[in-house]
Amino acid sequence: MKLAILILTATPIAVVWGGQQIPTADGTSWRYNMTEEIGKGLDIPDAKPDADGKIRMPVLYRIDGTENVDGKDLLKFEMHRAGVITNTDLLTIDEQRIICWARINLDGELVKFNPPQAIIASPLQTGAGWDFNGQAGELKVHQHYDVIGEEDVEVPAGEFHAFHIRGQQTAPSRMTIDRWFTGGIGIVKDVTTMRAANGDLLQRISLDLLERPKIMGRPEVKSDATPKQLSVSLAKERFGKPMTTFSSSASEIYARWQGQHLRQGAKVKAVWIAENIGEDFPQDYKVDEASAVAENPTAHGAFRLVRPEDGWALGDYRVEFYVDDVLVDAVKLKIVQ
Repeated sequence: MKLAILILTATPIAVVWGGQQIPTADGTSWRYNMTEEIGKGLDIPDAKPDADGKIRMPVLYRIDGTENVDGKDLLKFEMHRAGVITNTDLLTIDEQRIICWARINLDGELVKFNPPQAIIASPLQTGAGWDFNGQAGELKVHQHYDVIGEEDVEVPAGEFHAFHIRGQQTAPSRMTIDRWFTGGIGIVKDVTTMRAANGDLLQRISLDLLERPKIMGRPEVKSDATPKQLSVSLAKERFGKPMTTFSSSASEIYARWQGQHLRQGAKVKAVWIAENIGEDFPQDYKVDEASAVAENPTAHGAFRLVRPEDGWALGDYRVEFYVDDVLVDAVKLKIVQ
């Protein structure tokens, strides 16, 4: 699962504050408790919600040296979770701003921001604000940030006096992020909320600082960790129970997909294949296909196949799912009388 959803980066950064030194030494680390709440319509694979229906786990942000991009040395802020680096933000930090120039996603792809994105912009004072209207790779992004005010916030690391910053993203999809930032420490609390067009909750991710930043060794990274990009299923209804056997009278069949570590702008495609439905059709006959563009790493959707006027042909089928024209999964189904 990628924590920094879309472009509203939740990376905990420490900055210059009142003349204090920036804690940007190699290995400087921030540990957080992450809580994820999943709304209706999202299906996160391998998720293990607790009794409250929430997913909880530790995450670590850590500076791992620098990387040169277009002749500029950028600090590498890695996000570690469950032995996987889910993303790396490439930043510059000075007394005025924290700027994200690019991001390395889970697949190692470098996505540049044009223009570079301001995560923190001075002066930090109630009523101040800034905008980001640009591109992240091929995606157009529109955001506005406001400094709501100064608040005391309590997290496992202690009580902090922080600036409350609220970000509103209107494109490529709607999202709200509430961020509590303390000078010399960084982000002490962060809540990212994504809702459907009707207001229903899709996903909410919260980060609470566990301890003040300190230098730590790099955690072990799983060399064979390859999280699934999609979770897929078939059903008679958009939000119905998953199934693989359908009656010939079924009016519709939905091929549902849930992104987990998708590239922003990735093409998700479903191909309906008739494996064996009688002599009138060759084996592995392509019935239909449909595609969509993923606007964020956890984008989700459903492709619908409507019953033909003369009914479904009985037999064996499969639905193949592709990401950027690479086959990532397939589900077999059967049409019966």
